Amino acid sequence: MGSQIWLRGLCFLVCIFTCSFFSVSSQTVAGNVSVEGTVFIDGKTSIGKIDKDFICATLDWWPPEKCDYGTCSWDHASLINLDLNSNILLNAIKAFSPLKIRLGGSLQDKVMYDTDDNKEPCKQFVKNTTEMFGFTQGCLPMYRWDELNAFFNKSGAKIIFGLNALAGRSIHSDGSATGAWNYTNAESFISYTVKKNYSIHGWELGNELSGNGVGTRIVANQYAADTISLYKIVQNIYNGAETKPLIIAPGGFFDASWFKEFIDKTGNSVDVITHHIYNLGPGVDEHLVEKILNPSYLDVRLILSETSKIPSRVLQHQQLPGLVRQEGLTTVAGTMYLDQLGMASAYDTKTYCRQSLIGGNYGLLNTTTFVPNPDYYR
Repeated sequence: MGSQIWLRGLCFLVCIFTCSFFSVSSQTVAGNVSVEGTVFIDGKTSIGKIDKDFICATLDWWPPEKCDYGTCSWDHASLINLDLNSNILLNAIKAFSPLKIRLGGSLQDKVMYDTDDNKEPCKQFVKNTTEMFGFTQGCLPMYRWDELNAFFNKSGAKIIFGLNALAGRSIHSDGSATGAWNYTNAESFISYTVKKNYSIHGWELGNELSGNGVGTRIVANQYAADTISLYKIVQNIYNGAETKPLIIAPGGFFDASWFKEFIDKTGNSVDVITHHIYNLGPGVDEHLVEKILNPSYLDVRLILSETSKIPSRVLQHQQLPGLVRQEGLTTVAGTMYLDQLGMASAYDTKTYCRQSLIGGNYGLLNTTTFVPNPDYYR
């Protein structure tokens, strides 16, 4: 993990030598003339604070049949079929000790949990282009949940689980989802998790349903009411526990008015505010390399400065874009990854979740071999 050690070394040097200077010589690169300058680092002043376990990664639900832009890049990287017996995967997670892992993604709002209250057959996702996100409803068997938790316990990972927030709602042709959240299945799932003594760092409600949403959307006041319901469920089920999992929401794209209303109405019932950004879009752009290496294109401080106005009592985490869907870009992607990590920390983001740990052509680990990609070492 050479690059990671280098980063830690840089922090150490800045702390020791509170004032550092770097001279830059004049040169011409690709027709652009750079001038000599000096960079001053004031090690006495911090511009942001992060959690000790700032780095986070995600595991998704996408089945092998998930294909985009001519490639089917998820293979067996789903929470349902991931090889939990891989020592490479186990050791890759252990190396971060602890690594926050967010379990969720687009299909999480179509997942049922096969607890005692579930009266439907526990069927897996089936490709169907007429369905939202192109797949039917899926199901998490409890034996698989047991297997996942045994693996996470061995790895020392901190788990954030994304709950299905669309249960019980009606989805309309205009893209809106109405009605209150039916939390019965989620409540049963949380109860099962507590009875099995599984450690959960946080319960997150929904995926990309804020603002205009992706696939569908929920208005802020209803989402707030549902988050309060989740808070009450967790308080009740974890009654007497020394520590309780964090209540996390909404896990969607930042919309200033939507987020403001949501935060105002949830009050102290939410611990962590989460938002997603995809600065390079879906990653199919043929000019990705040029954009990644263009400082002005990477400058998304406007988005981050807006989210920094969220009350300081609320933590934040951020999802790295699904940024590389072209072969040969994994090293270049690290340029953006480091830029985003630094920028996010400057705007008081406490945890930064990389989409993904594995799968989708942009994972920290190779989808088939689990061998770390270059970004893993960044």
